[in-house]
Parts: sequence; C-alpha cells; structure tokens
Amino acid sequence: MNTGHKNGNAHHYGGKGGKMWELTKNKTWESLEEQFEWVQAMAYTPQDPVHHAEGNVAIHTQMVLHELTKHASFVQLPLPNQEIVWAAALMHDIEKRSTTVLETNGSITSKGHAKKGELSARAWLYQYNFTPFWIREQIVKLIRYHGLPLWFFDKQYPAKAVLQASLEVTIPWLSMLAEADSLGRVCNDKADLLYRNGLFKAYCEELNCWNQPFPFRSSLGRFLYFHKEHLSPDYEPFDDTNNEVVMLSGLPGMGKDYYVQQRFSDLEMISLDSIRRRLGVSPTDSKANGRVIQEAKEASKIFLRRRQPFVFNATNISRSMREIWIDLFTSYGARTKIIYLEVPYKQWLSQNKYRDFPVPEAVLYRMLSKWEIPALWEAHTVEYIV
Repeated sequence: MNTGHKNGNAHHYGGKGGKMWELTKNKTWESLEEQFEWVQAMAYTPQDPVHHAEGNVAIHTQMVLHELTKHASFVQLPLPNQEIVWAAALMHDIEKRSTTVLETNGSITSKGHAKKGELSARAWLYQYNFTPFWIREQIVKLIRYHGLPLWFFDKQYPAKAVLQASLEVTIPWLSMLAEADSLGRVCNDKADLLYRNGLFKAYCEELNCWNQPFPFRSSLGRFLYFHKEHLSPDYEPFDDTNNEVVMLSGLPGMGKDYYVQQRFSDLEMISLDSIRRRLGVSPTDSKANGRVIQEAKEASKIFLRRRQPFVFNATNISRSMREIWIDLFTSYGARTKIIYLEVPYKQWLSQNKYRDFPVPEAVLYRMLSKWEIPALWEAHTVEYIV
C-alpha cells in the first residue's frame, strides 16, 4: 500500500483491524519493568545531579509520565493519539542506558541519546510489538526531536531545524512531551526550560508550522531549502532539472527487486547487489565494497550525462549514504524520487530466507540498528510503500 504522507494533528491513529494500538494495557511501573528489559535498565542509569537531581532515568521517566498524563492538551487528545505520545514519553530516554558517560570533571552526560534512541526504538517496535508504520514513526521521531523545543535557538539554523521537524513529527505533541520532560525533573533552571518551550511554540506559529507541516510551495523548493544555505522556505525556484532517478530504499528482503520489475521494468537499473555478485564481493567485505560503489558511480554518471532516467537499487537505509548518492544525482541536474519499501517483520524474515541470495540473519540485525527511514526533505519526492 502506498501510504503517502500523513500528519497526526487531525488524524486519529488506530491499529491493526481498526483496533486501537497500545504499547501495553498495564501501565503500572512495576508491570512495565516486568514487560520490558529497557525499562529495567532505567533504574541503573544515573543522571547528572545538576540537571536531574531527582535521580536515575527510571525516576525521571515516571515523573515525566505523571506530568504528561495530567497535561491539559494531553487529556484533550483522542485516546489513540494519547497512546502514541505516552509511548514516546516512556521511551524518550531509552538510550541513556548506552550513551551515559562519567566525564573526567565529574559530570554525567548522555550525548547522542536521542538519535540512538530513535534507531533502537524503531527496531524494537518493528520486531517485538506490531506497531503500524505511521504510529511507529511518530513515536520514534518524538524520541529523536524531544530536546528540540528546549534547544532550537542554539542550532546554527533554528528555522531550518524547526521546519525539518515539522515534516517528520506532530509539533504540538513534541511541545507537550518537551514540557513534561522539563516538569518531570528536579533542577534549578526549570523555569528557563519552560520559557524556552513557550518560545518554541511562538516560533512555530510564526513559521506557520505549529498545526501542520510547513506548506512549501513545491517539492523542488522544499528540497533546495534543505540542501542549500540562505534560501527562503517560500522561495519558488524555476525547475531546471533534466531527468529523474528512482532511488529504492529498504532493508534486504523487503521486495525491492520485485517492485522494480512490476513498476519500472522499462527503465535501466543499477543494482549494487548485482555488481557485488558479478565481482564476487561479499556484502560484509567493506574494503572490496569500495570497488562496488565506484563502479556504481561510474555507471550512474553515464546515465546522468545522457539525461536518461534510471533506477538506483540498493538498501540505502542510512541517511548519510542516501545523501552521497543524491548529491551525485543533483550535481548532474537530476531530481531524485526515493521509494521506501517495508513489510511486517515475520514476512521480511521469510522473504529474505527464500530469496535467490539470502542475507545472513546476523547481517540483517546489524542493519536494523542503523535503519533510518527516508524523510520528506531528503529528496525531491518520497513515496512510502508499506
């Protein structure tokens, strides 16, 4: 199913077969510790007493959940949407367990916990809890951006950071989570944190992205805004692109080859897997993979010089790797359409098992830990086939 892009502000999220999705029915802390090992780990994860004098991550998370569930805006949400924000609040510091460090000056830090939390929450929700795609992505993006309302003005380009977030997450929910995160702690700068969150709301309203993703005038204007400096989000560029590259994205075994055969059989295709097999290179051989990448680049340049549309078929599961290829395509005047494919977890394992060239499961699980879903702002067009 081509789900397209949805925004959660006006959408009531349900679950499988119309049943409301829940992370769990029993939300007592004792039950959560019994159900989820990552909740258990919170009690053993310390925090810096300057910013979290309340104690460890378990104490902080319980305080955040308490503040969230009595928040007036949370109470007014439809129940399916409450479940999403509640789950994000429970998981918002899930990777402090792996990023917390005692610094030489005696302070405790957890740099990068939000980004790593997005990745691990996505993999966990995909494997262990049937979570519909759009619900899962709202949860993990709330985790990823939960600090943005408090620190957006510290960014090099605050407007760009906020508009980017508006394309990925429901902004009022993000603000709600950030406020609960600020209230659910013991610190001397709580008033300042709440003031920052108030500024965030005012800034989003000024940018016209509080109750909606920012309405870019065109997909090209959106792409250029996020890939060039000093452009206005209202800029309407002249479209001088000369052809289109279709970039497939998805974990091995998600059905990319079959999808290409069904929809793009008339286009030439560059496939990293095909190049590897022809060269006798293992996907796990990082050194030899350099040859594969170089050959794919040279083949791409031939099509780009001809201004010939083609399909670029690879996993492309990390944003950094997609960016490298998109920069190449753009430098030749091409526009990029990312088509992301996903099937449910058990179906994915089955499809990989019965492929002509199955990927070892150990490799699949390593890739899960690096799995980043393409965002709308990454390419000229993004489609989600889930």
